[in-house]
Amino acid sequence: MSVVEITYFSDVLCVWAYTSQARIDAVKEAFGDSVQIEHRFCSVFGNTDRKITSTWKDKGGYDGFNSHLRTIAQRFPHIEVHPDVWLKTRPSTSASAHLFMIAVRQWQQKQERESGSAIPVFDKVMWAFRCAFFRDCRDIARWDVQCDLAEAHGIDINAIERNIHNGTAFASLATDYQDADKMCIEGSPSFVLNDGRQKLYGNVGFRIIEANIQELLRVPGGEQASWC
Repeated sequence: MSVVEITYFSDVLCVWAYTSQARIDAVKEAFGDSVQIEHRFCSVFGNTDRKITSTWKDKGGYDGFNSHLRTIAQRFPHIEVHPDVWLKTRPSTSASAHLFMIAVRQWQQKQERESGSAIPVFDKVMWAFRCAFFRDCRDIARWDVQCDLAEAHGIDINAIERNIHNGTAFASLATDYQDADKMCIEGSPSFVLNDGRQKLYGNVGFRIIEANIQELLRVPGGEQASWC
């Protein structure tokens, strides 16, 4: 059976990645085991204060950015955005959440090797982080918040600490950021298909993603250029 591999880069504090989760779910439902999605992280909100105060300097600053996010939420009824997001709660960085989630992924992979069965907890924790910030206005850059969210999904926090303290989670996060640069990832979210030949960036509709996948399934192995 042909399998299409998708590398999905996102930043946990990116609202477009938050809205895009519905498309990820739709891809899984439509294609099942014919598609494998690898979640990777890119740095868009590595320094949130610098990004927002510079990008939104002439557009209302944090107030303007908050209004922008609430306007986006009105267009996508499947998501919720707290009215005080970026006003009362301002995570300093997305990097600490990325690091924690990579440690969760490493823990999951170890559990899967030992049990011989899939344990899809990483995806659940990643969605919990996004909802905690955008919907619940929690500061997901904070260690205590991260632990609270992970423990609710049965994660061994001691194992997460070990993966962070021994440097392996840092190494994996560095690889994600470096690969994003090498692959010229423009921002979050970005879908990378066909060994990097096709990139879909930003607020991309499901039908466009679907068309690309269908063509790659029709002509597996990149034997000819995709028309998408």
